Amino acid sequence: MPASFLKTDEILVNMGPQHPSTHGVLRLVLRTDGELVREAFPHIGYLHRCAEKIGESVSVTQFIPYTDRMDYLAAMNNNLAFCLAVEKAAGIEVPKRAQYLRVLAAELNRIASHLVAVGTFGLDLGAFTIFCYTFREREQILQIFERMCGARLTYSYLRHGGVMRDIDDDIIEDVKVFLHVMESKWPEYNQLLSENEIFIRRTANVGIIPPDRAIANGLTGPCLRGSGVSFDCRKAFPYSGYEDFEFQIPVGTGQKGTLGDAWDRYWVRMLEIRESIRICRQVIDNLPDGPVMGPVPKSIKIPEGQECYVPTENPRGELGFYIIGGGKDVLYRCRARGPSFCNLSITHEVCHDVLLADIVAVIGSFDIVLGEVDR
Repeated sequence: MPASFLKTDEILVNMGPQHPSTHGVLRLVLRTDGELVREAFPHIGYLHRCAEKIGESVSVTQFIPYTDRMDYLAAMNNNLAFCLAVEKAAGIEVPKRAQYLRVLAAELNRIASHLVAVGTFGLDLGAFTIFCYTFREREQILQIFERMCGARLTYSYLRHGGVMRDIDDDIIEDVKVFLHVMESKWPEYNQLLSENEIFIRRTANVGIIPPDRAIANGLTGPCLRGSGVSFDCRKAFPYSGYEDFEFQIPVGTGQKGTLGDAWDRYWVRMLEIRESIRICRQVIDNLPDGPVMGPVPKSIKIPEGQECYVPTENPRGELGFYIIGGGKDVLYRCRARGPSFCNLSITHEVCHDVLLADIVAVIGSFDIVLGEVDR
């Protein structure tokens, strides 16, 4: 039969919610024509746990552990965002040493999160070795966190007014050892993945997000900076002493393909690991003496109608909590601005007229965490 008479029907394919490459319980409904994906519709809500409503039902102190479970790969950063919002609304001062310890915890958690992002991204595209390497280095960070607060995933280390407990010289030495190891291993990651011809072909010129579209869709973090937009909450709205540290904001340049492609988003995370190492070294070298908890009332009450929003830089982008006080220790309103949720919003715009295999590369380059998307 002549090729002109061949006709194929479009079919709808469910990718997820149980799928190894959706990074959680995400369901993508794909309208496919053979191997070509015409449209992709994300369906969320499979991990909805009423986190924000719980924030209006328990005291502000009791809600801290719930923030850990939103973005469970960056729990320290979630603790920090919520604590900063409450402290701003309640007028709580945080000692300088506690601020530096918060930065140390947040940057170590940023490295740990990016290691998961890089490792699983490589695994999604068929590179197994990098996954083993990144989880090997991440284990060192988890051991440090375990010594700091007793937990390996959901920490609740940050408290209103400071941190749960101080760190000793042994932990500081462990941090120094890890930073040296991480810096020495970074070139190996580069050799394994960044210059891997197969990886480049799978990510360069795939999932291109131009700068104007990234801004229009509210993208933040590596998804925005991968499109060449230099925006970072740590620089734009310094908090917890970030103004005291020197670091660069890596952005995508279209080095291997087109500006804003999946490779650029991966590369930004790789460069951010090096910048986080740089920040951690500055924290250790300049860690001030003093208390790790400021004066905090037994029951933190935010004045009725008092509202505030504090943006912070989560490993995935801008994370902020918008809260309204109710005149008691339970918030009247608690809402989170989650980066994964906003970054996922561009999926339909990016994933059309692409190959089925490219969907995996695009979703992996977004580095979403469904606990924070669904909340």
